Amino acid sequence: MNRDKLIAQVKNEYARIASSESQQHFYQTTTDITPEAYYENLLSKAISEINKGTFDNFKSGEEVVTAIANDKTWLSDWK
Repeated sequence: MNRDKLIAQVKNEYARIASSESQQHFYQTTTDITPEAYYENLLSKAISEINKGTFDNFKSGEEVVTAIANDKTWLSDWK
């Protein structure tokens, strides 16, 4: 898939997730970061990995977001 298209899809997925009402629990489990900041950080790292070619075999942004949610080792600089 075209990397620019994949980046656009990933941006849309993270925006949808960050604004989802189901994220209300996020505030209860963290005290130092908002859902928006958390997903913005993930988005930044995902875009970096897309540009490196890490997700070239993925077919959609949703696949990328799901893979990262299940295994942060997809992100080379995740702490």
